[in-house]
Amino acid sequence: MTAPSTAPAPSRGGRWIQEWDPEDETFWKETGEKVARRNLLFSVLSEHIGFSIWTMWSVMVLFMGPEYGLTPADKFMLTSMVTLVGAVVRVPYTFAVAIFGGRNWTIVSASLLLVPSVAAFAVMKPGTSFTTFLLVGLLAGIGGGNFASSMTNINAFFPLKKKGWALGLNAGGGNIGVPVIQLVALAIIGANGGPRVLLGIYIPLIVVAAVLAAVYMDNIASVKNDTGAAKDAAKDAHTWIMSFLYIGTFGSFIGYSFAFGQVLQNQFGRTPLQAAYVTFIGPLLGSLIRPVGGWLADRYGGARITLWNFVAMAGATGVIVVASTQKSLPLFTIAFIALFVLTGLGNGSTYKMIPGIFQAKAVAKGLEGEAAASYGRRLSGASMGLIGAVGALGGVGINLAFRQSFLSYGSGTGAFVAFLAFYALCFLVTWAVYLRGPATQPRTATAAEAKPQLSYVEV
Repeated sequence: MTAPSTAPAPSRGGRWIQEWDPEDETFWKETGEKVARRNLLFSVLSEHIGFSIWTMWSVMVLFMGPEYGLTPADKFMLTSMVTLVGAVVRVPYTFAVAIFGGRNWTIVSASLLLVPSVAAFAVMKPGTSFTTFLLVGLLAGIGGGNFASSMTNINAFFPLKKKGWALGLNAGGGNIGVPVIQLVALAIIGANGGPRVLLGIYIPLIVVAAVLAAVYMDNIASVKNDTGAAKDAAKDAHTWIMSFLYIGTFGSFIGYSFAFGQVLQNQFGRTPLQAAYVTFIGPLLGSLIRPVGGWLADRYGGARITLWNFVAMAGATGVIVVASTQKSLPLFTIAFIALFVLTGLGNGSTYKMIPGIFQAKAVAKGLEGEAAASYGRRLSGASMGLIGAVGALGGVGINLAFRQSFLSYGSGTGAFVAFLAFYALCFLVTWAVYLRGPATQPRTATAAEAKPQLSYVEV
């Protein structure tokens, strides 16, 4: 039982909430849950559009036929660099929440999406140089930063027992921006429309997202100006271990989202319309199942779900290798879509592990109650941006691996073999650090911090 709440109802003067204690059950039931859910809704909307703008070049390259003068290697390089920028900007976007407030930064980050959208609208035509496309594509990378600021912000709104569900829903709603823009592109290609039509649809939606964030979202004062948390998170070995695992889950999701259509075109000779008919399915299912991954992690433990998910990802990749060598398009497509689903499931379970890890470390330090919860929120919120940034770099590696594989072998088979080996390594790391034995400890813990012995099975 939790003691009756002594925290007042959230004060929203100037859109800042001064008192926020989601671990207090009375406070949560009476006022906190309603406020948290409202902020979650509009955070999802902004992040959703951010993902769409970030990944719009996965769609643009389908429009870019021979008249654009770009080789398959050029296109993979373009999508690699867009992914790279999206990964890098996640770090400052995470800090921006602490400096400006979650609501305020959501308004700014949503508005900034107008820059790459308008720039792409201006240059998207045959005759534009590859360098120009590359520079404009780099601008789209800022859409990838919305994820980090959104996840850091929403992490502060929800109690630990609800974080898996909330973060999974927030991330899944954002991730679904990938298949949505691909579906819209499918409709436009089917109607013989051009890429400027696609951009013309999204530009007003960006304005709507920014306005709704201004009207309905809030800032939490307690997460403001805690830049020391980022330094502490960066010093913790678990931040980098989880970053490595997130490369395997989210890095795979975003990398495959950019590459799927290009692989179908270059390896199986699909037309832009034929590729678009199936390109969106994998990201759609992977996005929808992400909250399920968070829910399963809440119920059974994030480490357990993550471990067996990597087994399944390796299995699906093995089937893809067979289908690729046998040139079986149906088997390849089914296995690739299954792999997408598993990346989404793993996204949810790995992110659930993060707050659990730092909560367990707080208890190991002897902290209790709100002190332990505050410690966990502080470090998990700071680490999420770093983990999200490093994880997104996996998307860069995937597109570069495909580029090299097509240059060397004329197919993506070599890249898939490398991915299979990587998933096996992720399995070993998850087992060794979080599930080996009943009392796995943080590698950086001192002897004093190691009491009491904690199991990370429930992480």
